[in-house]
Amino acid sequence: MRILFVTSTRVGDAILSTGLLAELLRRHPGARVTVACGPAAASLFRAVPGLERLIALDKMVLSLHWLRLWSLTGWRLWDVLVDLRNAPLTHAVPAKRTYRLGRDDGETHRVVRLSAVLGNAPGLAPTVWCADADRAEAARLIPDGAPVLALGPTANWIAKTLPADRFAELARRLTGPDGPLPGGRVALFGADHERPSVQGLIESLPADRRIDLVGRLDLTGVAACLRRCALYVGNDSGLMHLAAAAGVPTLGLFGPTPEHLYAPWGPRADLVRPDRPWHALFPETFDHRRTGSLMGPLDVDRVEAAARALWARCRRDAA
Repeated sequence: MRILFVTSTRVGDAILSTGLLAELLRRHPGARVTVACGPAAASLFRAVPGLERLIALDKMVLSLHWLRLWSLTGWRLWDVLVDLRNAPLTHAVPAKRTYRLGRDDGETHRVVRLSAVLGNAPGLAPTVWCADADRAEAARLIPDGAPVLALGPTANWIAKTLPADRFAELARRLTGPDGPLPGGRVALFGADHERPSVQGLIESLPADRRIDLVGRLDLTGVAACLRRCALYVGNDSGLMHLAAAAGVPTLGLFGPTPEHLYAPWGPRADLVRPDRPWHALFPETFDHRRTGSLMGPLDVDRVEAAARALWARCRRDAA
C-alpha cells in the first residue's frame, strides 16, 4: 500500500492537514507514504510512520513545481492519492483512489473542511510525529524543573502580533507568585528570521528563567519541546497550531483574522480576541507587509483571564 499525500506550502495549513494523514495511516496500517509540501512545512513530516519519501516543492515560475511533482510521482500507480492543493497536474498521476479538497465556503473551520475529504469523517484532530532524537534534544533544552510557559510572539505578518511588551507583562503575571505557574520558566519559540522582532522581549525576561529557542529547531523539534511545556500562549500562527497538535494547553490570540476558520483545534485549546470583529480592525490603508500590529484592542488583562481559565479547565479535566 502506497499513499501520496500532497499538502500545503504554509506551515499552519500543513499542520491542520496532519489529522487527515493520521486517519489514512490508521485505515491502512503499514502503508508507505510519500508527502509533498512546501519547504517551510517539510520538517513536520520527517518522522511520519512509514515515510518513504519527502518532497519539498519550491515554488517555480509558471507553476513548474507541479511538473516537477508529476515527474517524481507520475510513473507509479498509487493506492491512495490525496491532493489538498487541487493541482491540475495531479490528475495525470495514476491512482486507484483519489481524494481532493472541496470548495471553500468561507464559513467552515479548516480542520472540518479537510476532514470532509474522507467523506463522513469527523473533525480529525491534527497530530505531530516526533523521533526519539527530537525527544532527547527537547529533554536537554528543557530539563525537568519548574513548569514552563511557552510563548509564540511572532506571526507571518505583523498585524497579527500582540505587542512584545504585553507578552512580557503576561509572562510576569502567569509565572508570578499569584499566577498559575509560580516561579515558572518561559520558553520563546519562533523562526530565526523573526528574532529581530522579538529580541527586546527575549532580553526583558529574567535570564535564569528564560529558555530562548527562537530559530534553534525544526518543526518536530519544536513540537517535542512544546510537549514539555505546561501552557502555550501565542499569536494566530502555524506555531499556535503546532502547540495544539502537540497537546499542550494552547491559547491562541486573535485579532484581524477569522477565528471561526483557524481557531486552535482540540479539547485543550481556546482563543481570546477583542470585542470587535476581525474585519473591523483593518484600516483603510492596510498593507500586510507594512501595517503594524492591529492587536491593540486586546489588552493583557483579557489575555491573562483567558489563560487562567484555560489552565483551570485543563486541570479539572485531568483530575
